[in-house]
Amino acid sequence: MRVAILFLVAILPIMVGEARAHTVVTDSVGRTIAVPKPFTRIISLYGAHTENICSLGRANALIGISRSDDYPAQITTRPRFNARDGIERFLAARPDLVLVRPMHWRAYPALWQGLEKAGVTVAALQPMGMKATYDYWRTLGTLTGARQQAESMVTNFKTRLADLKKATETIPMQQRPTVFFESIHRKLSTFSPDSTAMFALAAAGGINAAQDATPRHGTNIAEYGAERIIAHGADIDVYLAQTGTMNRTSSADIKQTPGFAAVKAVREGRVYTVSEDIVSRPTMRLLEGIATLRSLLRLPAKTEQ
Repeated sequence: MRVAILFLVAILPIMVGEARAHTVVTDSVGRTIAVPKPFTRIISLYGAHTENICSLGRANALIGISRSDDYPAQITTRPRFNARDGIERFLAARPDLVLVRPMHWRAYPALWQGLEKAGVTVAALQPMGMKATYDYWRTLGTLTGARQQAESMVTNFKTRLADLKKATETIPMQQRPTVFFESIHRKLSTFSPDSTAMFALAAAGGINAAQDATPRHGTNIAEYGAERIIAHGADIDVYLAQTGTMNRTSSADIKQTPGFAAVKAVREGRVYTVSEDIVSRPTMRLLEGIATLRSLLRLPAKTEQ
């Protein structure tokens, strides 16, 4: 018996070490990433990654953020990085993890390969749709050692979302406005039907005017164009556009678009903008985005039964 106990004591550290070594996540480009222990020196090159890590209570693990990150306020003094920075600048910061999006991964392969050769883990993450968003939060929880916090985040979001949806469900379909939701004005693009933005629109009570849009491969953006918008013009009650880094436009720009006098929403002055931070990013602030969209659509919080 004593020999058996001594044997177990001897192999237990090895067993624990092996168990830790087998913790893995799969990123959005299909790469398997080992997580032997939580990462504690993270450079985030996407605002949603930054915001979610803070929501998980791991802001102290962020040693660098992207040049456009501005939320939450507690991280705005962190060093700023860009995918166009040389590998030397990244390595000088001694990160153990760099978080990017798939678009970054495809655009700067030499940088990521160089970092990985130097022992830095790189993960490309961007969820497509709400189920994937919950899994994305859990992945961040695994990477940062905040699994329990990630589960709490998912539960909290679902609970608050259910309350918002209850109000929407009381609104008859015939009273819900048909909405064109613009993602990029210069291309007159909309969003993928499965995108976070379209999820927010539906939850707020809007009906997507561009259900025939085809998403660009691997993104939440869908090409559409002026011709199709104008063709649906008589049915578009509200024209929404996200604004921010991706889409620097205004209601005035939209109203002045050639041919848009044929769009009902333009004629009736129902052209609005909303920050991309609260409708396009997979964060807890999506709940704020849903409430904001409901207000812009002029839908009641509750209707009489």
